Amino acid sequence: MARSRRQFLHLVAGATVLPAFARSAPARSYPTRPVRLIVPFAAGGPSDVLARPIGQWLSERLGQTFVVENRAGAGGNIGAELVVRAPADGYTLLMVSTPNVINASLYDKLSFDIVRDIAGVGGITRVPNVIVVHPSIPVTTLPDFIAYAKANPGRLTGALGGVGTSGHVASEMFKMATGTDFVLVPYRGGGPALTDLLAGQVQLYFGPAPLTIEVIRSGRLRALAVTTAARSSLLPDLPAVAEFVPGYEASTFFGVGVPRNTPEEIIGRLNSEVNAALADAKFTAQLAGLGGTTLPGSAAEFTRLIADETEKWSRVVRAANIKPL
Repeated sequence: MARSRRQFLHLVAGATVLPAFARSAPARSYPTRPVRLIVPFAAGGPSDVLARPIGQWLSERLGQTFVVENRAGAGGNIGAELVVRAPADGYTLLMVSTPNVINASLYDKLSFDIVRDIAGVGGITRVPNVIVVHPSIPVTTLPDFIAYAKANPGRLTGALGGVGTSGHVASEMFKMATGTDFVLVPYRGGGPALTDLLAGQVQLYFGPAPLTIEVIRSGRLRALAVTTAARSSLLPDLPAVAEFVPGYEASTFFGVGVPRNTPEEIIGRLNSEVNAALADAKFTAQLAGLGGTTLPGSAAEFTRLIADETEKWSRVVRAANIKPL
């Protein structure tokens, strides 16, 4: 009887340990084949520029090729949906960024929900927009600009790199927060928007830091502030909007996501490697040109960031009644 009882307890203990072992096995063996890192935008854009070094890092650290695959279209929705519909096995990743969360409220009939269907792996960076004005505008500081815009309601025009972009919602949130009123003109990309600003066809632009930095340094445009919560290392002498408008923050974040229900052990391994990259001086040097701040943290923290940013921008999209073209 004693022997039978010992055998029973041994079997029960084995049954308890086996599921834990089975759950950890995918993480120990992962990855066993190439992994796709889906960039839901065209090659050469910020998401693509960031995907290349993180893909290379993961390839070197995990011993399998991480293939960067551009699946542009519908403002980033085509690539995002591809990942949502992929098997939740860690072999299809998504470069998640601010446009993905804006789209959740910008488009009425999406077949997926970015918060429900994508789990965060880890953040990479936050990149500021810069508020730049044409030199013909008689302002040199952000308080000057706010006062001037209030004194001239509806007379200033601002360029947009596209409807529903980070710069668009940043501009609308700024108008709400400051009580200013200026007309926003959409362009087919940041390049054409910047061209018309330089020509004086429009007077202001909430433009991505990497796009505007050279014309700022050349003196062809006047920079007033960055839209991140704190100052940017790219333009350390330039104040943040929040120094004058408390609570204002309108950066573009980037990170890695996976289909919901991907094994936690695989997410954990990927998160560990993404954070290792953000602690590596050589890797972070590749991010310096974007002027952003790194976003280390847990997978749960990045998942929460995706949800928080989705809610934040949904309020702006609805209040401003932004509709896709």
